[in-house]
Amino acid sequence: MFTGIVEELGEVTAVEQVPNAARLTVRGPLVTSDAGHGDSIAVSGVCLTVVAVAGGEFTVDVVHETLQRSSLAKVQVGDVVNLERATPAGGRLGGHIMQGHVDGTGVFLKRDEQGLTTFALPKKLSRYVVEKGSIAVDGVSLTVASVTDEEFSVALIPTTLELTTLGRNTPGDLVNLEVDVVAKYVEKLAMPHLRAQGDNGGTEERA
Repeated sequence: MFTGIVEELGEVTAVEQVPNAARLTVRGPLVTSDAGHGDSIAVSGVCLTVVAVAGGEFTVDVVHETLQRSSLAKVQVGDVVNLERATPAGGRLGGHIMQGHVDGTGVFLKRDEQGLTTFALPKKLSRYVVEKGSIAVDGVSLTVASVTDEEFSVALIPTTLELTTLGRNTPGDLVNLEVDVVAKYVEKLAMPHLRAQGDNGGTEERA
């Protein structure tokens, strides 16, 4: 589990194509200080498993499914990424509960002088995003300021712009999105009931 509080900016130092996957090496002295084989590190919001650690760098394999759903398919040597270690039991929940399972990608559209930042939102995800709710953008826990079926906006403070990749975005950049997992579970649990209402015209028999 992650909370969306970025610990440091890492730099991609190597990208290798392997069968059905890409192998990335990332420089991150802080997150590797106590990392070992099998640990989880979120790279721009994507939960990845460490396969090697050496000299302040860690290596991860990114499988085909993840490449299809995230912006990591386009990552190159020299790119800067957000890094966060998995939250330890008893640790602070500084942002919101995140799994590091990216639901899709959005597109950076614009940012005004006050830091209000707008992203294009895939229509399939819009039903999970609500005003004042939580969303993860490239692994950063953010509060939704406004939302439509096509886009959403968040207010970014100077610290977030400085300490994460969100301050480096230019129009057209892809970002990883993870919606609130609670919304997805609620939808699944409610769906049989909603379908039943539809089948009987919105009425139910009561004992």
